[in-house]
Amino acid sequence: MKKETMLQNKIIVELCKRGCKVHRTNSGLFYTPYGEKIRIGFPGQSDLQGHRSVDGKCFYIEVKCEDGKARPEQERFIKAMQDSNALAGFAHSVEEAIEIVFPEE
Repeated sequence: MKKETMLQNKIIVELCKRGCKVHRTNSGLFYTPYGEKIRIGFPGQSDLQGHRSVDGKCFYIEVKCEDGKARPEQERFIKAMQDSNALAGFAHSVEEAIEIVFPEE
């Protein structure tokens, strides 16, 4: 299992423990067994999306390993979500993800 997938799973578990509803979103270009291209999601879409059960506040988290770099479309998406008053950011650890979703703690 990739490091990033393992980190995403840890983040999902911790946020669920705190009463959040979280789902992982896949986006990108995939190929069918017949070689047909299929695009899922859209460029820049965050890895994790969800909401806090306590108040319904939405969040978007782009998960990166310690050496992972954000692509321009990911930066634009996170900024657009922040500008719309959603909780959004880049997380390189479980702690950073919790800070994004619960900035008041």
